[in-house]
Amino acid sequence: MPDSPTTASRPPLLRLLVLLTLGTVAIALWFLVSHLLRDMGQVRWYPESPECQLSTGPCLARLGEERQLTLDLGVRGEIRALQRLPLEVSLQGVKAERVMVDFVGRDMDMGLHRYPLSLGADGHYRGEGQIPICTEAVMPWRARVVIETADGKLGSGFDFEVRGDAP
Repeated sequence: MPDSPTTASRPPLLRLLVLLTLGTVAIALWFLVSHLLRDMGQVRWYPESPECQLSTGPCLARLGEERQLTLDLGVRGEIRALQRLPLEVSLQGVKAERVMVDFVGRDMDMGLHRYPLSLGADGHYRGEGQIPICTEAVMPWRARVVIETADGKLGSGFDFEVRGDAP
């Protein structure tokens, strides 16, 4: 009795092509989800103050004419990998629906580390963040503050360096 087409075994090359196709689709879906989670293409970005050093205190970014944000990592001195960072964002002239801080590697893709902040009674947004283990002794990072408003998203980024050895 001959094998029916549904029970016949597939040639090894066909199996390999099916696996490669499934792998390609999985990778494409991962990139799509990653892009949607980052959602940074819809943010109106504003430059930070050029003399800003987050390791010495809060940094300011003007968001147009009468709006501004200030980011404070709560650390004075060296910022280290795995160190808990008490994040604080204060806003002027902006009514935010949601505020978050993203940490991204500047020179190396270290993934997206997003920390949502909560509105405090004093009008400041607070949360806690952490930089993951670094692969170098000193690594450049960027803190991106994203503010969701009724009119869209506003944001600014602040560069800083992290010592790779944990505290």
